Amino acid sequence: MFTVRDSAILDVLAPESLPYSFYTFEPDEYWAEPEDSWWMSLSNWVIRQERIHGTTVQNFGAWADRTLSRSSHSLPNNESYLRIGFAAESEYSDPAQFKPELRFRLDVPTTQQKLRLVIESESDELISLGERERDRQLTEPNRTDTETTGALRFLAQVGDAINLSTDVGGRLRLPPEMFWRTTASKGWQLDDAWALNVQQRVYYYHTRGWGARSWFGADRSLGNGWHFYTSSELEWLHQDRKFEAAQIFSTRKRLSHRSVLTPRLGALGESQPSWRTTSYFADLTWRYRLYEDWLFAELIPALEFPREEGFKDQASVVFRIEMYFSGMIDRH
Repeated sequence: MFTVRDSAILDVLAPESLPYSFYTFEPDEYWAEPEDSWWMSLSNWVIRQERIHGTTVQNFGAWADRTLSRSSHSLPNNESYLRIGFAAESEYSDPAQFKPELRFRLDVPTTQQKLRLVIESESDELISLGERERDRQLTEPNRTDTETTGALRFLAQVGDAINLSTDVGGRLRLPPEMFWRTTASKGWQLDDAWALNVQQRVYYYHTRGWGARSWFGADRSLGNGWHFYTSSELEWLHQDRKFEAAQIFSTRKRLSHRSVLTPRLGALGESQPSWRTTSYFADLTWRYRLYEDWLFAELIPALEFPREEGFKDQASVVFRIEMYFSGMIDRH
């Protein structure tokens, strides 16, 4: 015998009913009045911007969806976003200076379920493998400017499990540069612990020629909230007649409902003039959710040992604040 007791939603979500781990302040501060400060004024301004512009970004994506498909209804899964941030990097004898960062994507599904319009601020194929793997360690002045690209993406499936996408588009500049890329991916659950994912991409840019990337990744739970990831990537650059390679090991632990800790170790290499290691690196990312699910802070201390510096250690620390003006994006 058992008894089901209904509880009012206000009682379930009352501050005194929630566990202490839910809060970042002491129980006696539950009903404290906020104190006026520059931080409160700044945070209130940021919150207002998200509520105003977040809706604008989503509405623009829905409008583009309806316009392209000539339909009066927009489909779900609109992955458009605008990501704005400020990052400061400090290195040996180099004081930190905040630099603005801006990234965006317009990824619009149409009523033709296998066709999408994709416009984004950067293209992975135009960024070196080493830079892609160390992206979060870098601030905007240190990143490669790939210019905005736009493409039509055709989605398909090979068999029951292989996802296939083909993009045809160009870099949005004068004169434009046409490109084409095809990506195939598949995932397996090997056993109760290990999962495996594979991705193969082939691409062609009018001025840079063609290239290919092979990526393999595996992950499993380590227990006690820790998760282990490993990935291997090999990229062929036909213009340079060489391979670039990367091997990454990382773990991830959610410390609370607000913060995540991610340590990583990595090695980068190339095939010319002969197979050799070009860099080793290690970093630790502490990511904290400041407000709701769109305002985040990151602190990333890192060590790099590049061949061009005789494998001498190069230390840096990056502090970043990011805002996502969107409702649907993977923020991990």
